[in-house]
Amino acid sequence: MVRVSGEVLDRPAAELHQVEDIFTIEVAELDWDIGAVLYEPTDPSQIARGADGKRVGIFLLHGGAGDFKTMESRARLLASRFGYRVVTGTFPGRFYFDDPSRDWPGDTIKPDGAVRTPIWKRGEHITADQYEVVIDESMRARYGRRTVAKAKPGTLFRDRLAASPLAMEAACRTAMERHFPPDEYSIYVHGHSTGGPLQFMMSQRVPNIAGVLAIENSAFGYINEAKHQWAGSPERTDRFDELYIRTWRDIARYAGAEALGRDGSDALKRLPWLMEDVLDAWNLERDRPQFKCEYLVTWNITAALAAAAGDTARRLNLDETATDRLVAEYLGMTRELAGVDAKPVPNVLFGISANSRDHSPEVYEEAILPLFAEMQPAPLVTVTRFGAGMHGYATPEPDLPMGIAPAVFASWEDAIRGGYFTAG
Repeated sequence: MVRVSGEVLDRPAAELHQVEDIFTIEVAELDWDIGAVLYEPTDPSQIARGADGKRVGIFLLHGGAGDFKTMESRARLLASRFGYRVVTGTFPGRFYFDDPSRDWPGDTIKPDGAVRTPIWKRGEHITADQYEVVIDESMRARYGRRTVAKAKPGTLFRDRLAASPLAMEAACRTAMERHFPPDEYSIYVHGHSTGGPLQFMMSQRVPNIAGVLAIENSAFGYINEAKHQWAGSPERTDRFDELYIRTWRDIARYAGAEALGRDGSDALKRLPWLMEDVLDAWNLERDRPQFKCEYLVTWNITAALAAAAGDTARRLNLDETATDRLVAEYLGMTRELAGVDAKPVPNVLFGISANSRDHSPEVYEEAILPLFAEMQPAPLVTVTRFGAGMHGYATPEPDLPMGIAPAVFASWEDAIRGGYFTAG
């Protein structure tokens, strides 16, 4: 791990072209402003090609806390050391349009009790009179006390939340269409953690997606649900009209498991130190969006998906047949497309870190891989467990200044150039 990481970081770094791409899509009769960032070598001849002869495009999605900035160091490494064209997407509502820094100001919960809310359209802000703040203790064993902004009926906030699954799909598809022409690029997608189910969903919906690069990311929503059921987690019952507001607790729930993996039970003997690290990390990370409404798709919460589709259908005055089609579209986001006209799920390269909380070899062997094997046709799927690292796989460790990320990316390069994603 240390040797490969050093070899990657010692490669000559190509000069990069980096540019924001802000565009507007219309979904469910609402305008949505989407922000993405492109990174690529300034010399087009340096853009690498894969085993299929096409140029390599990488589309990155962040996890539940973040936006494009969460993936920026990884995007720059992939573009400068490997020669890929890289686009980092941002979930709708997460791009901070109000300041050129793109950093969200303040904390997620304000002194007056109001909370941070998405900006789905430039100049449009969700005001505190559109929601009620609720403290949820139903999942305290995993999350601690959860702060939720519950949208009031008849508000723009509720309309946006109900339509957001459609906007997520359209935003990803449009970003890839804008930057990866099918006759020139093969796309390899990676979604960290929460971004994973969305990328698996997209893998069949964009024709030139050639493979899934799945380090520390979840699979299709129904497979992610099966993974957590295997681990004994309770069934999720989140509602579509709720926005989860993240706090320091979301860092703590990973930090505790990772400390246990590294130090064993001795980790509890330094709990004050561990909590200081958690709070310091939160102070650094709270300028990322730190809110979440994607559980409906990522955890296969079918009742909430159907309710969101129904709510959107009523707003659009759809008839019964069109409403049924919309409900089916929402429910289809959590699993692979099937049928003679469906694009097969492309080959998948899973990776897990040594100290991952939710990704163990056992859960892949017993819950995840069997479900991929049942697909028709079944893609080639492998799992590599790396000998270091944590869920935030680019987090520095001793002798690994970018965590396991450089070694992970070297394995991606071997797979892309070596024909893994063209194997039948």
